[in-house]
Amino acid sequence: MKLMIASDIHGSAYYAEKLIEAYANERADKLILLGDLLYHGPRNDLPLGYSPKQVIEILNGIKDKLLCVRGNCDTEVDQMVLDFPILADYAVVYADGKEMYLTHGHKLNPQNPPPLKKDSFLVNGHTHIPAYENMGDYTYVNPGSVSIPKENSGHSYMLYENGKFILHELNNGLICCFSE
Repeated sequence: MKLMIASDIHGSAYYAEKLIEAYANERADKLILLGDLLYHGPRNDLPLGYSPKQVIEILNGIKDKLLCVRGNCDTEVDQMVLDFPILADYAVVYADGKEMYLTHGHKLNPQNPPPLKKDSFLVNGHTHIPAYENMGDYTYVNPGSVSIPKENSGHSYMLYENGKFILHELNNGLICCFSE
Protein backbone atom coordinates (compact mmCIF):
# COMPACT_ATOMS: atom_id res chain seq x y z
CA MET A 1 0.00 0.00 0.00
CA LYS A 2 1.28 3.45 -0.94
CA LEU A 3 0.19 6.30 1.32
CA MET A 4 0.74 10.02 0.83
CA ILE A 5 0.85 11.96 4.11
CA ALA A 6 0.54 15.75 4.34
CA SER A 7 -0.42 18.37 6.88
CA ASP A 8 -1.16 22.03 7.41
CA ILE A 9 -2.64 23.29 4.14
CA HIS A 10 -4.01 26.29 6.09
CA GLY A 11 -6.36 27.47 3.34
CA SER A 12 -3.79 27.76 0.55
CA ALA A 13 -5.51 26.89 -2.73
CA TYR A 14 -2.15 27.25 -4.47
CA TYR A 15 -0.49 24.55 -2.36
CA ALA A 16 -3.63 22.41 -2.18
CA GLU A 17 -3.56 22.23 -6.00
CA LYS A 18 0.15 21.37 -6.00
CA LEU A 19 -0.50 18.65 -3.41
CA ILE A 20 -3.32 17.11 -5.45
CA GLU A 21 -1.12 17.18 -8.58
CA ALA A 22 1.64 15.42 -6.64
CA TYR A 23 -0.90 12.89 -5.31
CA ALA A 24 -2.01 12.08 -8.86
CA ASN A 25 1.60 11.79 -10.06
CA GLU A 26 2.59 9.57 -7.11
CA ARG A 27 -0.37 7.23 -7.70
CA ALA A 28 -0.82 6.73 -3.97
CA ASP A 29 -3.70 4.63 -2.67
CA LYS A 30 -4.77 7.17 -0.05
CA LEU A 31 -4.04 10.78 0.89
CA ILE A 32 -3.77 11.23 4.65
CA LEU A 33 -4.23 14.80 5.86
CA LEU A 34 -3.11 15.52 9.41
CA GLY A 35 -5.28 18.59 10.00
CA ASP A 36 -5.34 22.37 9.68
CA LEU A 37 -7.00 22.32 6.29
CA LEU A 38 -8.85 25.62 5.82
CA TYR A 39 -7.87 28.28 8.36
CA HIS A 40 -4.41 29.84 8.63
CA GLY A 41 -4.56 30.33 12.41
CA PRO A 42 -3.75 33.43 14.43
CA ARG A 43 0.00 32.69 14.67
CA ASN A 44 0.59 32.26 10.93
CA ASP A 45 0.76 34.75 8.10
CA LEU A 46 -1.60 34.16 5.20
CA PRO A 47 -0.12 31.50 2.94
CA LEU A 48 0.32 31.98 -0.79
CA GLY A 49 -3.03 31.65 -2.59
CA TYR A 50 -5.10 31.84 0.60
CA SER A 51 -8.62 30.87 -0.44
CA PRO A 52 -10.37 28.45 1.93
CA LYS A 53 -13.41 28.26 -0.38
CA GLN A 54 -11.22 27.01 -3.22
CA VAL A 55 -9.55 24.50 -0.88
CA ILE A 56 -13.03 23.22 0.02
CA GLU A 57 -13.75 22.60 -3.68
CA ILE A 58 -10.35 21.00 -4.29
CA LEU A 59 -10.59 18.59 -1.35
CA ASN A 60 -14.29 17.77 -1.81
CA GLY A 61 -13.35 16.78 -5.38
CA ILE A 62 -11.24 13.89 -4.05
CA LYS A 63 -13.21 13.09 -0.90
CA ASP A 64 -13.13 9.33 -1.51
CA LYS A 65 -9.29 9.38 -1.53
CA LEU A 66 -8.89 11.16 1.84
CA LEU A 67 -8.36 10.09 5.43
CA CYS A 68 -8.18 13.08 7.77
CA VAL A 69 -7.68 13.91 11.43
CA ARG A 70 -8.54 17.14 13.18
CA GLY A 71 -6.01 19.92 13.57
CA ASN A 72 -6.07 22.68 16.15
CA CYS A 73 -7.41 25.10 13.50
CA ASP A 74 -10.19 22.76 12.29
CA THR A 75 -13.73 23.32 13.62
CA GLU A 76 -17.27 22.02 13.37
CA VAL A 77 -17.98 24.86 10.92
CA ASP A 78 -15.27 23.48 8.63
CA GLN A 79 -16.92 20.06 8.81
CA MET A 80 -20.19 21.61 7.63
CA VAL A 81 -18.63 22.55 4.27
CA LEU A 82 -16.41 19.50 3.74
CA ASP A 83 -17.89 16.27 2.35
CA PHE A 84 -15.52 13.96 4.26
CA PRO A 85 -14.89 13.53 7.99
CA ILE A 86 -12.23 15.76 9.59
CA LEU A 87 -13.13 15.85 13.28
CA ALA A 88 -11.49 12.64 14.55
CA ASP A 89 -8.71 13.41 17.01
CA TYR A 90 -6.74 10.43 15.72
CA ALA A 91 -6.82 7.44 13.40
CA VAL A 92 -4.89 4.19 13.43
CA VAL A 93 -3.76 2.68 10.13
CA TYR A 94 -1.98 -0.62 9.55
CA ALA A 95 0.38 -0.90 6.58
CA ASP A 96 3.03 -3.52 5.92
CA GLY A 97 2.36 -5.01 9.35
CA LYS A 98 3.14 -1.70 11.08
CA GLU A 99 0.81 0.44 13.16
CA MET A 100 0.61 4.15 12.38
CA TYR A 101 -1.03 6.38 14.97
CA LEU A 102 -2.14 9.49 13.06
CA THR A 103 -2.90 12.73 14.90
CA HIS A 104 -2.31 16.43 14.32
CA GLY A 105 0.22 16.79 17.10
CA HIS A 106 -1.10 19.67 19.19
CA LYS A 107 -2.24 17.28 21.94
CA LEU A 108 -0.50 13.95 21.32
CA ASN A 109 3.12 14.21 20.22
CA PRO A 110 6.59 12.99 21.28
CA GLN A 111 6.37 15.05 24.48
CA ASN A 112 2.93 13.57 25.25
CA PRO A 113 2.68 10.30 23.30
CA PRO A 114 -0.43 8.13 23.17
CA PRO A 115 -0.18 4.48 24.20
CA LEU A 116 1.76 2.97 21.32
CA LYS A 117 2.74 -0.56 20.41
CA LYS A 118 6.45 -1.24 20.24
CA ASP A 119 7.89 -0.50 16.78
CA SER A 120 4.88 1.59 15.72
CA PHE A 121 4.84 5.06 14.17
CA LEU A 122 3.50 8.27 15.70
CA VAL A 123 2.66 10.45 12.71
CA ASN A 124 1.99 14.16 13.43
CA GLY A 125 1.83 17.47 11.64
CA HIS A 126 1.39 20.72 13.60
CA THR A 127 5.04 21.82 13.95
CA HIS A 128 5.45 22.52 10.20
CA ILE A 129 8.89 20.89 10.45
CA PRO A 130 9.63 17.53 8.80
CA ALA A 131 10.95 14.86 11.16
CA TYR A 132 11.82 11.18 11.33
CA GLU A 133 13.17 10.23 14.74
CA ASN A 134 13.63 6.94 16.55
CA MET A 135 12.10 7.45 20.02
CA GLY A 136 13.13 4.03 21.36
CA ASP A 137 9.86 2.09 21.41
CA TYR A 138 8.33 3.94 18.45
CA THR A 139 9.33 6.20 15.55
CA TYR A 140 8.13 9.79 15.30
CA VAL A 141 7.27 10.99 11.78
CA ASN A 142 6.24 14.48 10.64
CA PRO A 143 5.68 15.41 6.98
CA GLY A 144 6.17 19.14 7.64
CA SER A 145 3.74 21.66 6.14
CA VAL A 146 2.31 21.90 2.67
CA SER A 147 1.84 25.69 2.78
CA ILE A 148 3.67 27.28 5.74
CA PRO A 149 6.97 25.46 6.33
CA LYS A 150 9.11 26.49 9.29
CA GLU A 151 12.80 26.40 10.23
CA ASN A 152 13.99 26.63 6.62
CA SER A 153 12.16 23.46 5.58
CA GLY A 154 10.35 23.21 2.25
CA HIS A 155 6.69 22.82 1.30
CA SER A 156 6.62 19.11 1.98
CA TYR A 157 4.76 15.81 2.21
CA MET A 158 5.78 12.20 2.80
CA LEU A 159 5.11 8.94 1.04
CA TYR A 160 4.97 5.62 2.84
CA GLU A 161 5.52 2.44 0.87
CA ASN A 162 7.22 -0.90 1.56
CA GLY A 163 8.28 0.11 5.05
CA LYS A 164 9.90 3.38 3.97
CA PHE A 165 8.96 7.01 4.50
CA ILE A 166 10.12 9.32 1.73
CA LEU A 167 10.16 13.10 2.23
CA HIS A 168 9.29 15.18 -0.84
CA GLU A 169 9.13 18.90 -1.41
CA LEU A 170 6.37 20.13 -3.68
CA ASN A 171 8.81 22.33 -5.62
CA ASN A 172 11.94 20.18 -5.57
CA GLY A 173 10.87 16.52 -5.49
CA LEU A 174 12.56 13.82 -3.40
CA ILE A 175 14.48 15.08 -0.38
CA CYS A 176 15.34 11.94 1.59
CA CYS A 177 14.25 8.42 2.37
CA PHE A 178 13.84 6.93 5.85
CA SER A 179 13.52 3.24 6.67
CA GLU A 180 13.78 0.98 9.70
